[in-house]
Amino acid sequence: MSRIALFPGSFDPFTNGHLDVVRRGTTLFDKVIVAIGNNSSKQRYLPVEQMVEMISGVFHDEPRVEICSFKGLTAEYAREVGANYLLRGLRNTTDFEYENTIAQANRHVNPNLETVFLITSPVLAAISSTIIREIHRFGGDVTDFVPFPLPAAGS
Repeated sequence: MSRIALFPGSFDPFTNGHLDVVRRGTTLFDKVIVAIGNNSSKQRYLPVEQMVEMISGVFHDEPRVEICSFKGLTAEYAREVGANYLLRGLRNTTDFEYENTIAQANRHVNPNLETVFLITSPVLAAISSTIIREIHRFGGDVTDFVPFPLPAAGS
């Protein structure tokens, strides 16, 4: 039986912290699916299709990493793609509180789904998509925080 992990998120944008979690995840799982979800409570900064393309470019030489987008419940999508694990990164205790609640709900929806938390590498712990969006929106340099160039703000 293949160990498939789903790494879901809005990835708006995908950061070096996310990259670190995926790379470390490939040492634990046979396949990692980076799944860009549609979070109904968030307005996107970058289009999903563009993010799928950009992340795919980062992992073009890694056959065990797949990039896709999805709508609906994460736990249901995991079942659909055959993933029995959710991969999540934790930067701090606040992340844990939030992620633990989500993990319990996902397990209720899909009892075969196990959430695996990876502690963010210390050098990347301060990176968040929200902060990167704000820096980028106002013309700041975000090249140290993302694995690819972001399109010009407002494009």
